[in-house]
Parts: sequence; structure tokens; C-alpha cells
Amino acid sequence: MITVVGTGTGAPFDADVRARLAGASLVVGAARHLDAAGAAGLSRDAERIVLGPLAPALDALAAHAAGGADALVLASGDPGFFGVVRVLAERFGPAALDVRPGVSSVAAAFARAGLPWEDAVVVSAHGRALRTAVNLCRARPKTAVLTGPGAGPAELGAALLGWPERILVVASALGDPERERVERLTPAQAAGREWDAVSVVLCLAPSALEPGPVSTVAGGPGAGAGPWALPEEEFGHRASMITKFEVRALALARLAPRPGDLVWDVGAGSGSVAVECARLGAAAVAVEKSADGVALVRRNAAVHGVDLLAVHGGAPAALAGLPDPDAVFVGGGGARLPEILRACAARGPRAVVVAVAALDRVPAARLALEGAGYAVGGVQLQSSRLAPLPGGVTRLAAGNPVFLLWGERGAGGDASPPGKPGKNEEHGREGVTL
Repeated sequence: MITVVGTGTGAPFDADVRARLAGASLVVGAARHLDAAGAAGLSRDAERIVLGPLAPALDALAAHAAGGADALVLASGDPGFFGVVRVLAERFGPAALDVRPGVSSVAAAFARAGLPWEDAVVVSAHGRALRTAVNLCRARPKTAVLTGPGAGPAELGAALLGWPERILVVASALGDPERERVERLTPAQAAGREWDAVSVVLCLAPSALEPGPVSTVAGGPGAGAGPWALPEEEFGHRASMITKFEVRALALARLAPRPGDLVWDVGAGSGSVAVECARLGAAAVAVEKSADGVALVRRNAAVHGVDLLAVHGGAPAALAGLPDPDAVFVGGGGARLPEILRACAARGPRAVVVAVAALDRVPAARLALEGAGYAVGGVQLQSSRLAPLPGGVTRLAAGNPVFLLWGERGAGGDASPPGKPGKNEEHGREGVTL
């Protein structure tokens, strides 16, 4: 049997764990965990393996188990939450594990901040690409980020500069009575410092500091919850200049926005596509060339309770300073549409979707996407909605046809490769916190 004990956030070993430490012949853990075990009565005769790489430790555990002896693995907080339990279960099977979880660093950080967290989104940037964590922080009002080398408060703070207001609660050395520290900073303050021993960063919108609605399902009031492809009446717009809901429905299906993604809405108009992407959990940027349009986008975002970045400027020039997207919707462009599509495609999104009202624009748009390496598909959409007539009868009111083209490449997922684990003792293998 392998006993997996969560520690490191201040809770002492209980009597049963102390007894197991006293009788253990093999104990695996980070140096600080082994030091704590020694103080708690770990036998001097026990073999101790300091992590480092996981492979040698797993091999030692396997050899130990083959001889019928019990072993202990010490980990931080709750080892079943982005932790070593996954790796051990893959190697030895769940039945071989006796897991004793401690308080997770996320739970401890929210407790230190005095905040509930059933409505929080939790994301790991430990040995993973940072962009998913950044985009969740941009999109969601309450996010907890498990940090790692190259993915800590400074990097998060720098990525959030210029986006809707966020407060970073940085929890360092949780559980260490001498070094533990919990600080509230702006993204700019976090970006301007060097950090060490950070356990977790809470990224909070100002609204997250106020009492909110009671959640039934953990994870917050819901990315992806509720209806989508909303009627035009749900948005403010100028003279019906808005992507109709039938077109928006198919565009959203091809964009496939999801938590952790960043979506551009270029030529946003009312921002209906950007708002819907944000409601589905993605971070969204709405690019609009008119000042009145930018104000309208912001009002629509506020009405629907989502955060997005509204950029005043014309494409393609306004795209230059934006972070790389996972998907792009282009709802305008006129004669410059091919140039705009090439500029979007050059940033490497998995999908580019474009709505075109003029038939003459379709061939050039298709060639621009194909020339950028995308597999292109498309449809002409024309819908007729039920409309009442006098006398209690109904007619079909035809809308104008719209061409929807999409270019797709790759199988999705993070656009950037996962970060490599650092050399500190907290890294066992990519994505595992010990």
C-alpha cells in the first residue's frame, strides 16, 4: 500500500500518519516535506527520496511494493487536485493508494483572503502553457491560478495590463509560519516585481469582492450556461446593423469558443459575437472602428454581465498589438477584407469565420483563407421568420442572404506548447504539483 499524505498548508500530521511515519521504510517527497516528516517522528532508518524527477521515485516505489512493504508519499495540500495522485494511480492503480488529503493551496488562499470560492474557476499553469490561465483571468471574475516557473504573478500581471480591471491576491509560502504572505496588488504592481515561493494567485474582478448570487454548481455563474444565439432584441444596435441570430448561431458553432480561449470579433458593430463568446467562457476582444460602436459594445457587454476588451480602431492596423487569438470572427472589412483575413490568419488561430453580405467579396475572401493554409468551407444562409398578418394569420418574412465562410486548421487546443517543468523541487513531471 502507498499512503499519499497531503501537507504543506499548515495542518499538522495526525496521529495515524505519525504512526505510519514511524514505521515507514520508504518516504518520498520534496525536501521541505521530508524535513517536516523528520520532525514528526519519521524513522531514521527509512529510505528517503527527494523529488526531483518523478521517474526514479516511481521506480523505487514499484520495487518497494514488489517486496510487500508499505511506502509514504508526501505532497502539498490535496494531492488529488492537480497533484501526484493522478500519476500514482496510472502506475499502480487506485486500489494501491491510501490518500489522506490536506487543505489545497486554492482553498487556503481563498480562506486567507476571506472569500468563498465555490464560484471560482481554478486553472493550473504549473508545467503548462500560460495562455489558458491568462484568458480565464481575462474572462472570468474569480479565477485561481496554480503557478509555476515562468507562469507566476509577474507574467499574469503583465498579460492583464490594459484589460478590464483585476485585483491579484498573491499567496506565497502557504503554511510556512515564518514566510507565508498574502498580498493584494494591481496587475502592474505584480508585473513589476520578482517572486519566489508563490503557491497560488487569485485573479479577481472588483465584483468578486462583493456578495454574489448563491451558486448551485461549483465554478461560477456559468460560462456556457443559458441560451445562446440570442435574438437581436437582446443587444443594442444601430439601424439593425447586427449579425442576425441565425448567422450568429452557425458562426459560434464554427468558432467553438470555450474557457481558456481568446476570440477576436473584428468589425464588431454591436459586439454581439464577442459578447456571446464571452458568455460561453472565452476571453473576447471586439475591434470596432467607430467610437460610437465601441461605446455600444461596452454597453452590451455590461448588460450581459461579461468582461471583454473593446478596441477602437480599424483593421488590420488595430490588430497589431493584440494577443494572438484562438479563433477570429470577421463581420466587416469591405474592399480590405482579404487584407484583414490575411492579417488574422498570420496570427495562427485555429479558425477564422467571416460573414459576407456581398457576393462579390466571397471569392477573394475564400482565396485569402486558402492562401493562408486553411481548409475553407461555407454556406449561404437565408432564413424566413414567422411574422403575423392581420386576421390572425402568419406569413414568412424573408431576411437578406448572408454568406458565411470559415477556415479551419489543426485539431484545436493550446496554440503554444506547454511550458517545461522547472528545476525546483515542486516539479515532478509536466503538470503535476508535488
